[in-house]
Amino acid sequence: MDGASRRDERDWLATQFEEHRPHLQKVAYRMLGSLSDSEDAVQEAWLRISRADSATIDNLAGWLTTVVGRICLDMLRSRSARREDYVGSWLPEPIVTIDDSSSPEDEALLADSVGLALLVVLETLSPSERLAFVLHDMFAVPFDEIATIIGRSPAAARQLASRARRRVRGTPLHDDVDIAEQRELVAAFLAASRAGDFEALVAVLDRDVVFRSDPGSESESARPPVHGAKAVAERVLDRGRPFAGLARPALVNGSAGLVVGRPGRPFAVVSFTISDKRIAAINLITDRRKLRSVVV
Repeated sequence: MDGASRRDERDWLATQFEEHRPHLQKVAYRMLGSLSDSEDAVQEAWLRISRADSATIDNLAGWLTTVVGRICLDMLRSRSARREDYVGSWLPEPIVTIDDSSSPEDEALLADSVGLALLVVLETLSPSERLAFVLHDMFAVPFDEIATIIGRSPAAARQLASRARRRVRGTPLHDDVDIAEQRELVAAFLAASRAGDFEALVAVLDRDVVFRSDPGSESESARPPVHGAKAVAERVLDRGRPFAGLARPALVNGSAGLVVGRPGRPFAVVSFTISDKRIAAINLITDRRKLRSVVV
């Protein structure tokens, strides 16, 4: 193959890759819960395809999905080892827009995003369970292909996905709660926080509510999750009331949430999980690295 032919083949491959990039980013974000890590995984996939013999690849989309899955699996395993001593809750990198102010690009991103509540559940899975669930249940990748990624049999891959599915189904995800009800509860939560009204705050919380915070692995303020309505209300009023006046309603991964800080300079994002007309989970993200893409 002469130089011109090689350039034509590379140009064709680059065009094909760009067409598949949005799909690959969806796969990577569901696997990693991080926009920046997802971009790294997709870029690594490009480096691998650019070095491969593309003429031998029959199904480019399937090949790329498998490669991204393998890259994400390695990243998850490495990340799990690094987080063994982290006493805080590792929370996903949020996708945030202010209500009624999103651009067409934001709307497209939100339409393709997955709820933060689901990403939090996925973080409790082993890397192999997460890969099997994401690839099969979300992207219909056959178990025999998943098996080659994790080095297990198709039956084992099926079992991993089934185990993950049970974990997901056993956790409140507020899939059946419309956005208006979400906004109403978040507004009541914010009003009670600003007023310092302990009883009103407890009233909007589920009895078994959990409060998680992620200030980043290098922060000395990392704390374990807080459980129970009264304990969570005390934590919110003790630590959060001084900042409640800077909180604004926002969409966090397509669900009602809050962004805290002046416009263009947020220092916290809060997501909520709603179940049975109560707030079942509160996730506070203050890790600066995870807020770099939040510019609202």
